[in-house]
Amino acid sequence: MIVAGFGTLTAKAAQAATTSIPIVFTSVGDPIGAGIVKSLNRPGANITGLHPAGTEINGLNPDTPFSALALDELRAAADAQRRRLEICEVRTPDQLSSSVEHALRAGATGLTTLEDPLLLSLRRQIIELAAKHRLFAAYGNRDFVNAGGLLSYGTDRRQLYRRAAELVDKILKGERPADIPVERPTKFELIINSRPQPPSA
Repeated sequence: MIVAGFGTLTAKAAQAATTSIPIVFTSVGDPIGAGIVKSLNRPGANITGLHPAGTEINGLNPDTPFSALALDELRAAADAQRRRLEICEVRTPDQLSSSVEHALRAGATGLTTLEDPLLLSLRRQIIELAAKHRLFAAYGNRDFVNAGGLLSYGTDRRQLYRRAAELVDKILKGERPADIPVERPTKFELIINSRPQPPSA
């Protein structure tokens, strides 16, 4: 049994490694578009898992397969509100500061990030930049709030991991991953930090 953690790339690596060992992924933003499953109801092959539905509620790493889908949703939401969307592309850590500064020069007053392992690893730097430039920042992952960010709204990841364990249990009891539907979350959480990181002097 392989449990593939956070992110599409992790699940794809597990999928590339074996066609026989059962795989349960815990968080893939677009499992069909990424070619991991055939459909959500009948994933096929040796893989199933959880789809966090992040595109509907949410910085950007364009190399992450989920980003293109999420970006389309963000653009649609911005258009509906007649808001301008400035994209900050970050493929490597050293691009973060210059990308945010480019958005500021274009008139950005707020910031949100898409679910991505690279951006999650840069959460402290992102929070510091948001505070320094007095940007309203909302995140899709509570780890940003834990690190000093203002607020997050997204999937309750603890529930995802508990549910992944239940899927593992089903497989160990004889069910085939191909026959276990990919599940979407049923619980979301709004976290507000009463003491967000203060702006830099």
